[in-house]
Amino acid sequence: MEMSTIENAERRRVLRLTLAAGGMAAAGALLSVRAFADNKVTVNMQLGWIPGGNQVAEVAAKRLGFYEQEGIDFHIQPGGPNIDGVAIVASGRFEAGEISSSPSIMLAVSQGLPIKCIAVGLQQHPYTFFSLKRKPIRTPQDMIGKRIGIQSTGIVLLKALLAKNKIPETQVDIVPIGADMTPLLSGQVEAVTGWQTNTTALKPLGADRVDLRLWDAGVRLYALPYYTTLATLKDHPDTMTRFIRATARGWLYANAHRDEAVDLLVKEYPNLNRADERVAIDSLMGYAFDAATKAQGWGTMDSKVWEEQIDMYGQLGQFAAHQPKVEDVMTMDVLNATRPSRLLV
Repeated sequence: MEMSTIENAERRRVLRLTLAAGGMAAAGALLSVRAFADNKVTVNMQLGWIPGGNQVAEVAAKRLGFYEQEGIDFHIQPGGPNIDGVAIVASGRFEAGEISSSPSIMLAVSQGLPIKCIAVGLQQHPYTFFSLKRKPIRTPQDMIGKRIGIQSTGIVLLKALLAKNKIPETQVDIVPIGADMTPLLSGQVEAVTGWQTNTTALKPLGADRVDLRLWDAGVRLYALPYYTTLATLKDHPDTMTRFIRATARGWLYANAHRDEAVDLLVKEYPNLNRADERVAIDSLMGYAFDAATKAQGWGTMDSKVWEEQIDMYGQLGQFAAHQPKVEDVMTMDVLNATRPSRLLV
């Protein structure tokens, strides 16, 4: 996609209005302006989970009017265990999506789904192996001979860690568990897995907790990637530019005004515990802002990180169809078009 198509927003806006007036509803026209009388475009962001603390930036952007200022009527669509958010966005039903981990995007692309990543929320994945000081697991080698409790969806990540550190899978006892910490506290396993940003779930482990992050063990993945369809990138690039520009402002605000951002989050989702979310946002922002974002702005990506994970998943035989290329799964076009709005001030 040429950068000139992104920058020529006015021409695309006219095109959208023309398509909307003509009643065209093909995949490339699903982003037609539904409220074109006031020149707004609707952006539904499909999640892969039930909304919570990870949405603090979008909630801030919504409630502070950042999306409205970009001419966007923004809505967060909840996900869950029985909702295939990537397939919903790929079908053209909704305009954008956010998923928990970058491999979900490259796996979907390998299966022929027409989506592409346009930005990432967190620069390093918070996926972590938690143990206790009485039997600490501080390095991948410490896993040898240990029972590692892990959810079924995370087994490939453990296998990637073992392969990266040249540890035969037969030397580790992989124990399928649920999402809570009980197996570790009761001694059934020596480690469990979860997100380091999920501070509420980690409370029971207390000060005896020992962390081994997947990233530090050599498996570099992105978390909270944003994506859209190839048709949207081709026919409505200005919409994604406006969406990411407003979203970036939300992240920057939430980082600089954490108390206020949590207040906005709890107003949006009253079922959340404010005290817990206030603790969690500090961990979340530590992953969202680092040396890379200081230089390149929130949401930036590194093609080398994408290439590493694609090669790793290929070596583990995770691509049932074909192994995608980096340019198949991510684009820097939207980030390049929004750079000034994403930089920390």
